[in-house]
Amino acid sequence: MNPIEEGTRRNLISFNAERTRIKYPQQNKSYNFNDPEERVRAEAFVRLVVDYNYPVKRISLETVVPMGVAKKSADIIVYEDDARTAPYIIVECKKADATDAEYKLGIDEGFSYANALKASYLWVTSKTLDSYFDTKNFGGQEREENRLADIPRLGKKPPKAKYFRGGVDETGEKAFDIETISQSEMTRKFKQAHDALWAGGKRNPSEAFDELDKLIFCKIWDEKRDRKRGTPYDFQVFTGEPPEDSLRRVQKIYEEGRKEDPEVFKDDIRLSPPELETVVGYLAPLNLNETDLDSKGRAFESFMGSFFRGEFGQYFTPRPVVDFIVDVLPIRNKDLVLDPACGSSGFLLHALNKIRKQADD
Repeated sequence: MNPIEEGTRRNLISFNAERTRIKYPQQNKSYNFNDPEERVRAEAFVRLVVDYNYPVKRISLETVVPMGVAKKSADIIVYEDDARTAPYIIVECKKADATDAEYKLGIDEGFSYANALKASYLWVTSKTLDSYFDTKNFGGQEREENRLADIPRLGKKPPKAKYFRGGVDETGEKAFDIETISQSEMTRKFKQAHDALWAGGKRNPSEAFDELDKLIFCKIWDEKRDRKRGTPYDFQVFTGEPPEDSLRRVQKIYEEGRKEDPEVFKDDIRLSPPELETVVGYLAPLNLNETDLDSKGRAFESFMGSFFRGEFGQYFTPRPVVDFIVDVLPIRNKDLVLDPACGSSGFLLHALNKIRKQADD
């Protein structure tokens, strides 16, 4: 679902002719749609109605929160009642390309609003990354033990997991499944996950990439596991689960892969539990196996291109050149394809993909 298109279709939002301003008709409010945070808020607003079933009349925008002398406004507040007297969920929105530091600041801001209003839940979103918290049953400084898999749908409790095979949970009720996304969104997720691990110099860029690479492998491996419809994926944050348990669960996935190819996966995962949960947050919503090869390749090369050129003086063969050469070569399923300087394996992957298409035909 494209939230903006769905919101427009349902008249939850509308635009001026130039699409420079967005209007929320039932809130009687209008904002600058060129503001990157407004784009994120628009999607969150639509999802609250469409995915979580909250009535539009229970949702307010830019509501002033009493916090001493300062006047600050919460991006979105969802109330428990139609009269909007009991704040229930606070939504704090950050721009899609927010840095790790900016996103963490958003978490702190969201908690300050939730604590001031005595709201039960907090959702911090940049669209690229989502975090959910129980702000009612834990101390105001808690940031790990009170993490949730997701905010609750209307009339429900927070689920134990967010992503389930087939888009339904164990009881058969509607849930979220992992989804394919655009190349640009995937590139942004890879880059921001890498930057969070790099942490401004805490690791060198190649070490950060090495750890990200391990978790991308774990994500792909988890997707390929044989699981029934209605079963949660393992590569995600679970409600009430300490970060140490998340790390152990992902390490278990990693060990399964090591048994298959111990020469490739020699090193252990070297991340702290909070670091791992951050990267899992970026990758968990993605369906990497269903994303087409070209999009994955372009996202990887866009993300890694400047890094390789800056650090190692390596250059990727332009994708149109790879496509042309593989297309004109008479490669068949019994041929042996060698690339003695394979880099990111663009030629080999596209040669394999050519054979797959021949097999489909």
